[in-house]
Amino acid sequence: MAASGISELDIDHLRGWIGREDVGVDIVSEDLARKYHATFDYPGEAPQHGEIVPRLIHFCLAQPAAPTGTLGPDGHPARGGFLPPVPLPRRMWAGGAFAFSGDLRVGDVVRRTSRIADVMLKKGRTGPLCFVTVEHRVEANGVLVLQERQDIVYRGLESAAGATKQPPPAEQGAHQRPMRAEAPLLFRYSALTFNGHRIHYDRRYVTEVEGYPGLIVHGPMQAALLCNYAAELRGAPPRCFSFRGLSPLFDDDAFALHATEEGTGLKLWTAKQNGTLCMTAEASWS
Repeated sequence: MAASGISELDIDHLRGWIGREDVGVDIVSEDLARKYHATFDYPGEAPQHGEIVPRLIHFCLAQPAAPTGTLGPDGHPARGGFLPPVPLPRRMWAGGAFAFSGDLRVGDVVRRTSRIADVMLKKGRTGPLCFVTVEHRVEANGVLVLQERQDIVYRGLESAAGATKQPPPAEQGAHQRPMRAEAPLLFRYSALTFNGHRIHYDRRYVTEVEGYPGLIVHGPMQAALLCNYAAELRGAPPRCFSFRGLSPLFDDDAFALHATEEGTGLKLWTAKQNGTLCMTAEASWS
């Protein structure tokens, strides 16, 4: 769909999804805590019953479970259910923000309530962009522990990975941690989050259909790495955290987590070894 295709999107129809809700219930099991701990190579023993689990582990909880036969060609659930049926082929998690009022612990019964808050259409350099904002409330044993804003962007296939405007080279953080996110890590995270999106595990699909040079590292996983890096640096998890994706990170990219003090909080980012900035984030404790 070319840039002129913006007129072909029925934004009034898509905005009819505003206000729709979806509810899911799950349990923070010892099994999930153990597998999450192993996936990210956290030191020591995994959290046991009653102990606090890492921030953003809720991405693994109460996920929609569409039957396999109903999935779309990209591995996502077919459009037009909870999320609006945006007729653009690429769907990416562009960013999000979180306000924490408590912690999740192993054994908690978790209830997620999600609501479509907004649907907007914009004209990008390479074609139309449709932004969907989803608000989530997460309760543990009936008590609110997290409020989240999720920003999803839909775009055309002609917005090729190399065609997007590259952000300026990243600075070096006061704190740095070299990382790699190779195929086994991406597969494990997709499994934990019940995410069938083929860009994270199907190399033929992501290179031949979507035109990327490799498997794409999940935006939420980068956010989780940065959020828990912030908690490690400060010795306590942040009360507020936000992130924004700027450019794709691929499974064969060497990259690093960066962090620098900013006021009473931390400014964080992921950047490739060649300096390309991939994601920015902010963490605060006030």
